[in-house]
Amino acid sequence: MHKPEEPDMPLGISTDKVCFIVVKAREFHAKVEVVEPNPGSNPSDEDFREILEDYADDSTYSELRSFITDLNSDEAAALVALAWIGRGDYDKADALVALAAAREAQNQRTAEYLIGKPLVAEYLEDGLAAFGESCADFEKGHL
Repeated sequence: MHKPEEPDMPLGISTDKVCFIVVKAREFHAKVEVVEPNPGSNPSDEDFREILEDYADDSTYSELRSFITDLNSDEAAALVALAWIGRGDYDKADALVALAAAREAQNQRTAEYLIGKPLVAEYLEDGLAAFGESCADFEKGHL
């Protein structure tokens, strides 16, 4: 997937990076408990159910965690601030306050913190919407 380097959000993270995280977070949080631990039949015979099942070797979590962990500290703080704005803890007018608070709270567990929130994709999309941004174009080109 295309991952631009230039930020286009006032908080300092590109919309495409946020949208990539939104898509991956949705994939991860859509997972369900494994029904068949050792599927041996043809996936089409099983209606591709194992795609949504949370197998230990599924790469969705690893990919999402790695992507967030690889963000620079400014982008990671911006991502957290955007989630907080989307969750309603701050509004657009308080974006710089949210960003300062996110920088102050920053640690090595940003990825786990965000991934641990089942509604993180919605928070990030709502945060983007506060700035007039959307993942609609990104999703059209990548899904």
